[in-house]
Amino acid sequence: MMLRLGLLIAAAAAALDQLGKFAVLRYFGEPGCGGHRAVVTSFLDLVVTCNRGVSFGLFNRGDALNVIVFSVIAAGVVALLLVWLWRVRSAFLAAAIGLVIGGAIGNVIDRLRLGGVVDFLYFHVGAWYWPAFNLADSAICLGVAAMLIDGLLGRRPTGEAKSGEDLLR
Repeated sequence: MMLRLGLLIAAAAAALDQLGKFAVLRYFGEPGCGGHRAVVTSFLDLVVTCNRGVSFGLFNRGDALNVIVFSVIAAGVVALLLVWLWRVRSAFLAAAIGLVIGGAIGNVIDRLRLGGVVDFLYFHVGAWYWPAFNLADSAICLGVAAMLIDGLLGRRPTGEAKSGEDLLR
């Protein structure tokens, strides 16, 4: 049951990510990764950038090796998360894992299709600008945050003390 929930959330996250990227690329009339910018509010711009590296543009070399290496790494992470999802018994944790899986798949689709990940949300306050990101990145961050919350606050059954053993040590 939790596997199905996690997979549904993963599919929804990947689909919403791809839909958002499609809409932004269409708005700018861009078939791939080009440099565009449109002011939406005083704190948000829509942009089209292509991250060929990892988080915050690290290793942004822009060659086919990056596409292959980062896609294989992401596929490996997704495989490990699927094994974890298959074993999980908590709906909250299943949803969290599903968000990370869906976000990773959304970004891998971009790498394979366009050679890099399309980022389009560009928040700023005054002269402070955050790196551009997309809905897949948001899903991954929310999923990881939920995993941390589950790990820190989730109730786990406690073991029974054996012959006076103190379980608090």
